[in-house]
Amino acid sequence: MKYGFLALLLFTPLALLAAHLHLSAAVIFFLSALAIIPLAKYIGDATQELAAHTNAGIGGFLNATFGNATELIVSIFALHAGLLDVVKATIIGSVLGNVLLVLGTAIFLGGLKRERQKFNPTAAKAGASMLLLASLSLVIPAIFYSTSANAVHIEGLSVIVSVFMIAAYLAQLFFMLRTHKHLYAAEEQDEASWSVWRSILVLAAATVAISFVSDAFVNSITGVVTAFGWSQLFIGIVIVAIVGNAAEHTSAIRAAMKDHMDLALGITVGSATQIVMFVAPVLCILSLFLGHPMNLVFNIFELVAFISAIFVTNAVIDDGETNWLEGVQLIAAYGVLAVSFFLYH
Repeated sequence: MKYGFLALLLFTPLALLAAHLHLSAAVIFFLSALAIIPLAKYIGDATQELAAHTNAGIGGFLNATFGNATELIVSIFALHAGLLDVVKATIIGSVLGNVLLVLGTAIFLGGLKRERQKFNPTAAKAGASMLLLASLSLVIPAIFYSTSANAVHIEGLSVIVSVFMIAAYLAQLFFMLRTHKHLYAAEEQDEASWSVWRSILVLAAATVAISFVSDAFVNSITGVVTAFGWSQLFIGIVIVAIVGNAAEHTSAIRAAMKDHMDLALGITVGSATQIVMFVAPVLCILSLFLGHPMNLVFNIFELVAFISAIFVTNAVIDDGETNWLEGVQLIAAYGVLAVSFFLYH
């Protein structure tokens, strides 16, 4: 696996060369997507190594800041290009991918050799309840926009909702890292294998590289939509979300296969929570300065998919244990939604 990610780094210069030579949008798109996967992995590795050199509070802050750096960077370039549908779809897609596809795969593979896998239900439900709050935060702007005579104020409402979402997310971090940190005690404590300076250099290099690749990736999306007939919704919800989270996905699956379900749930549900409660509102506020204001109004199909995924996930983790069949159910739910978004125009 380690050498596989090293080999994938070759796609970074290939993607940048393809963009420089103005090759077809499809070639640039797929080369860039393959290049993002290992770069996202090394951003995650460098962040974890830096966290290992610090205390739990700072380490948690680092992971919270850089855990979804890839999606944030890609989304910023998409915002700058005015691809608001891609940005919104990426937000929804990251949540669906984490709580259905990744968590489902982790539960399925982890449960193949075990009758059941147990985890701390209190910690899991705390994360899941935050996703329920996220559902409310996304539904209200959509209903307001559709029914209110003051719909022209939707951008202002979106900013206010964003502020509350960020505040709630920061409160959750305080809950995890200070007042109830015993609920999130690591199942296995790894010591740092990189020096601080190596971690910083890898993090900086991967971030810079992914910025250039993301620029090429985003600029090719319009051409891919024309060439293949794919919608921006499908590209954001399925492709960008899976590419941006690929390395993180493998970490959750490996944790479940070692019977570390608390860690697997922390990665998947934690990442989904961070995307919708922190990254999305940050992008909403940041968009005001990029010339393409983005509100928090999602279409009805996206909202139904999002809310359905949250309720299905809550049902699976409610009893504090899982089995392989529940993993299959989550994967099937993701498959239904992915095909539906592919056909949706």
